[in-house]
Amino acid sequence: MRKPMIAGNWKMNLLYSKVPEYLQTLNRELAANSRIRRDAVDVLLAVPAPFLGLAREYGEKHGILIAAQTIHEKPEGAFTGELSIPMLKDLGLRWTLIGHSERRQYYNETDASVAAKAKACLDQGINPIVCVGETRAEREGGQTEAVLKRQVEAVLRETGAASNFVIAYEPVWAIGTGLTATDEQAQEAHAFIRGILRQKLGGAAEALRILYGGSVKSSNIKGLMKQPDVDGALVGGASLDPVEFARIVDCQ
Repeated sequence: MRKPMIAGNWKMNLLYSKVPEYLQTLNRELAANSRIRRDAVDVLLAVPAPFLGLAREYGEKHGILIAAQTIHEKPEGAFTGELSIPMLKDLGLRWTLIGHSERRQYYNETDASVAAKAKACLDQGINPIVCVGETRAEREGGQTEAVLKRQVEAVLRETGAASNFVIAYEPVWAIGTGLTATDEQAQEAHAFIRGILRQKLGGAAEALRILYGGSVKSSNIKGLMKQPDVDGALVGGASLDPVEFARIVDCQ
């Protein structure tokens, strides 16, 4: 059975000075609920780069994984503003998001660059959460499966048998819009992705986790988590409130 993961993505929000209070509140809320077995679910937060060291310090105390929101595939060089894998590892961190739709949309990340980043992470001991998903126009045009196939296979071509990563299916039309895929839509997309993984990786595909992202909150997480191929969630806006985020972890 795949271990669930509930991941929060703070995006460009909150402040360095608020990190300790947030993590202390989150831990208090999680600890107050005896139904939550902390070893039965991975709780992860992807935080802005300036917060990474402090978040790791406080997160480690409470068993909360900390991730970067993006990474560069090169280990060093003239890439102003970027964060390298050796820098991340030197902070004691082992997780990063890759290919979030906002990175693809606003910073011109492509299937090829996302695949290169995934390979670099796996080669250097970092666990990537690879984001995939279709836009509203693509869904309405009947292109959902074609888009997911293209995005997932681009990564698999680079990573091959070493494809030990997490996938986050985030329909772009549901990110920050208040719209959420129905439980059935989420399962359909996750099952399709699982099918691609099986074709390429065989039995190893059963161990790979696929998270759902897109306006996830405590009021809709239960139905999503009942789906056989939904292994957790990547939570955006709702993760900014530690009390609500704890409720989402509780409901998984």
